Amino acid sequence: MAPDGDGQERAARRRQQRGWYFYDFACSVYSTSVVTVFLGPYLTEVAKAAADQDGYVHPLGLSVRAGSFFAYCISASVVLAIVTMPLTGSAADRTGRKKPLLGAAAYLGACATAGMFFLDGDRYLLGGALLIVANASLAVSMALYNSYLPQIATPEERDAVSSRGWAFGYASGALVLLLDLGLFTAHARFGVSEGVAVRICLATAGLWWGAFTLVPLARLRDARAGAPSAPGSAAPDAGTAEGGWRQLATTLRDMRHRPLTFAFLLAYLIYSDGIQTVISQASVYGSEELGLGQSTLITAVLLVQVLAVGGALTMGRLARAYGAKRTILGSLVAWTATLTAGYFLPAGAPVWFFVLAAGIGLVLGGTQALSRSLFSHLVPRGKEAGYFSAYEMSDRGLAWVGPLLFGLTYQLTGSYRAAILSLIAFFVLGFALLARVPVRRAVREAGNPVPERI
Repeated sequence: MAPDGDGQERAARRRQQRGWYFYDFACSVYSTSVVTVFLGPYLTEVAKAAADQDGYVHPLGLSVRAGSFFAYCISASVVLAIVTMPLTGSAADRTGRKKPLLGAAAYLGACATAGMFFLDGDRYLLGGALLIVANASLAVSMALYNSYLPQIATPEERDAVSSRGWAFGYASGALVLLLDLGLFTAHARFGVSEGVAVRICLATAGLWWGAFTLVPLARLRDARAGAPSAPGSAAPDAGTAEGGWRQLATTLRDMRHRPLTFAFLLAYLIYSDGIQTVISQASVYGSEELGLGQSTLITAVLLVQVLAVGGALTMGRLARAYGAKRTILGSLVAWTATLTAGYFLPAGAPVWFFVLAAGIGLVLGGTQALSRSLFSHLVPRGKEAGYFSAYEMSDRGLAWVGPLLFGLTYQLTGSYRAAILSLIAFFVLGFALLARVPVRRAVREAGNPVPERI
């Protein structure tokens, strides 16, 4: 990133930043409307329609309980994303043309999501394939999208620019969910069945994703291939797939000399996987175990979206008073208590599900935001890019474990209550590992100044 220059350069940078925000505005609707609300319950019903008399479907000759199919597809999509991300990342570094790759990933995901309109009857294999493609495409596109941040913002601007991107995503998720809620609850007035209303909501998320992706593609500019790299960026041979994996391996080997940084990263990866699994499986639990309708689930997710903003701000203030580590540990206790309460929720009682959603919303944004800021203190100066690349790749690499555990628990027990309770293990283990990390010493060992409160 060139130093801040004259007004024209500043204006050009602001233009790119405003375009960059809109990719979060475009794709967050997929995460909220498709993964969190509609697709889990709907795909589960489609799989049940295709199941045999014992309740099993048989994709690729495997026997899978219909209620576990959605969770397994989420896990498969993460594995595909992990295989694909180093290839696209190395191609972007080699050619300097991130924007065409971002566009390709975004429109592949948007088209797969729009194609969910045709998911009806017993087409569970079509639904699973579209979910895997869309979810993996989102992960790849987000890796490319995030890599623009150092290019479009000076170091002093990055916190604010990144936060505005998150805000745009929350705003679009809430807006489209309101529209979805109107269509779903009044589907009879529009002359469509409940199933068709859900398929319209799924398809319009893909159309929204594709339409607003035009804004960042129009405004973002690619850097020249071979332009000087920032300190800590990928090695010259990282433009190849082998080089990309080699750079990641080099960073992980460097972490061996900073075991406290690695210990924090391990704790984060475990409880973050728990968070992501709760987000993706909550709607299945609400519909299948608690017998709640889609309108209730949509309202609950809206509540999460709104409260996540206030919760993140509140936890930021708590971190200033008590330190980030203590605040994160407190949030993990809150996550554990929330899931425990979720196990005991009575079926058919939407008010208590809203209370559960409020608890999730209050700790959701803050846990992730403070984890990222705390990790930034543990990264040695000049190696930020390599360490944060490992942070993202490792996070994606373990994100299949939670859905897999959820699916296996349900398959073995036939109970979604047992499946949701199994996720407590991620927060308990994450708490135990984080509590053992002496963060002040970890900051000093990374060669960074120790904040007054951390």
